[in-house]
Amino acid sequence: MILFPVVVIFKPFKKLFLFLSYTIDMILWISDNKSKFLIENKISLTRDYSKRYDLYEQISSYYQVQNKKLAYLEFGVASGNSFKWWVSKNENAHSRFFGFDTFEGLPEDWGGFFKKGDMTYSVPELHDERGLFVKGLFQDTLTDIISKNMDDLSSSDIRIIHCDADLYSATIFALSQMYPLLRKGDIIMFDEFNVPMHEYKAFKEFTENFYVSLKPIAQVNAFYQIAFVVE
Repeated sequence: MILFPVVVIFKPFKKLFLFLSYTIDMILWISDNKSKFLIENKISLTRDYSKRYDLYEQISSYYQVQNKKLAYLEFGVASGNSFKWWVSKNENAHSRFFGFDTFEGLPEDWGGFFKKGDMTYSVPELHDERGLFVKGLFQDTLTDIISKNMDDLSSSDIRIIHCDADLYSATIFALSQMYPLLRKGDIIMFDEFNVPMHEYKAFKEFTENFYVSLKPIAQVNAFYQIAFVVE
């Protein structure tokens, strides 16, 4: 209580201090881990979003995903381009693909540039019975989908979890719910990893609080898109 007046002075800078803390931590993580990737890609300071498909191709080829029974879960579908890429690259008739999104835009502001409701898309068309788009907040839909599809999720040869929800709140929830299903060899991808207060924060808290060891596989766009394998 004695320090209360002093603390009040710093209150307006609380978010700034937190941002700086996670930014420094992220930079240190990148510095410590940039030589540990299984697949080496040159670090480019400019972003080319088409490179994310190079990342997908590398993962698919490295782990020979094409014919395996795959359970693919994508959190943040948007227009469905990434989702459809994975569907088209896998030929196993028993694979399952689940795409989660509100399809009503972001449920909260993100990154200072995007507002609640931005990035609204219609539910994409998909002509493949192995795939399912799930509309709504992850907090309202994910546990029910896991329960109803436990056999497919448990019997898959490999699971790919694609975190593309942008937001910390959505990402940490999805990861926490997927934790009981994780096995060695499963793959987790992030689409905006180097945003300190969102996907990076979720990654850091998930790995530390759940004692999950993730080995980096490959990155593109200066760690904006990144993939890990569960050890």
